[in-house]
Amino acid sequence: MTETTQTHVMPPGHGDKPRSPEFRLAADALRGLRQDLLHDAFAYRPLPRMRVDGPLTGRLPGRLREYAAWTPHAVIAVVALLTLMISGIDTGAGLLLIGPVGALPVLLTLVRPVGAFWLSMAATPVAALFGSEWDDWPWRPGSFACHLAVLTVVALRTRPRTAAHMWVVTAAYGLLAEAAFGSGHYYGTNTAPMLVVSALILLCVALRHIRRDARQEVTAQQTVTARERSRRTLLEERTTIARELHDVVAHHMSVVAIQAEAAPYRVENPPPELEKAFATIRENAVAALTELRRVLGVVRAEDYEAPDAPQPTLADLDGLLDNVRDAGLAVEKVVTGAVRELPQGVELSAYRIVQEALSNTLRHAPGASARVEIGYVLGGLGLRIVNGPPPEPSLVKPSPGAGHGITGMRERVSMLDGVMTAGPADDGGYEVTVFLPVAAVSEGAA
Repeated sequence: MTETTQTHVMPPGHGDKPRSPEFRLAADALRGLRQDLLHDAFAYRPLPRMRVDGPLTGRLPGRLREYAAWTPHAVIAVVALLTLMISGIDTGAGLLLIGPVGALPVLLTLVRPVGAFWLSMAATPVAALFGSEWDDWPWRPGSFACHLAVLTVVALRTRPRTAAHMWVVTAAYGLLAEAAFGSGHYYGTNTAPMLVVSALILLCVALRHIRRDARQEVTAQQTVTARERSRRTLLEERTTIARELHDVVAHHMSVVAIQAEAAPYRVENPPPELEKAFATIRENAVAALTELRRVLGVVRAEDYEAPDAPQPTLADLDGLLDNVRDAGLAVEKVVTGAVRELPQGVELSAYRIVQEALSNTLRHAPGASARVEIGYVLGGLGLRIVNGPPPEPSLVKPSPGAGHGITGMRERVSMLDGVMTAGPADDGGYEVTVFLPVAAVSEGAA
């Protein structure tokens, strides 16, 4: 018999013991320190200019306001000058030799903040070697001022976590320096004052960051609240408009439909023409109520969605013309060009424009004849609706209008980047001319 040996391959990490919470906490802390202080430590991050739209700087004249924008840079330059003087006076080597060691890290915070922290840490033991007395270890007075200034500026320019990591590194350096060289060689150490003062400064900076973030959060919440309030106000206004439309227009249209349906029964042996006229009135009233309900649904809806019912197109134009003919308008339709299917928006707008133009003819020129011309051309669709002058004398008086019909037609044409002209014709009638462009569809797109 052949003995088969099976080898089980354990997945990576299968045999590892579960890490303790303390270990994971320490690993996260080291990862954050590496990200804040080591990753792109000397990246170029220039200090931006100060905003000058505050209550004080906003009142300054134009030239002074431009200078005021450089205030943070000037303050850092002054602090660097002070550390230069302190470092030079403290050491016996002189101002030109050791002074720049304390000033350069402060100036570097203008362009490379994290790199300035590491330069300050490196400059601290260099300045200590040139000390004139065996005290103030491990920070000489110049290094002490320089490091506090660097910690403050870098903390202001970064986030609180970075400030905490800088404080930890500073504490580790001070404790190691005291343990290695402080005992028996120096009269006193200043690690404790450095840690206490720097902790107070970084705490104040962290509180400033927290206050600024809270103010930004409040501002963002106020913006969202104002937007929601405006949206709610708009919805309430739309609901009010819908209610007024329903209470006024729908009521009257319902009365018209009911009276038109009942009118033939109030007359004994009514002529067929009268019955047909009342039937047409009722059909138009019912159609208007249907359209009104649809519009009310759009106005009431918070988020409008396209209706499921198909919208009218130019293919439905014959039904519209038959309707206006039943209302007493003699209308003629002329179609030129190759009839083709157009985009839904163009079809619907063209139908509504013809409908509104014929409605205007019925209101303003009762008894006149109309002509609808539709031209399918290469670049789009052309419309021309023209009516003649009303007969004199006319038994039906024109109805006054507010001009909203022409405005609505212009809005539809403008939405489609079209061209429209409307005005009196030479014979005393009225003419509406519209061109709706249609983008050509290439064979590849088709």
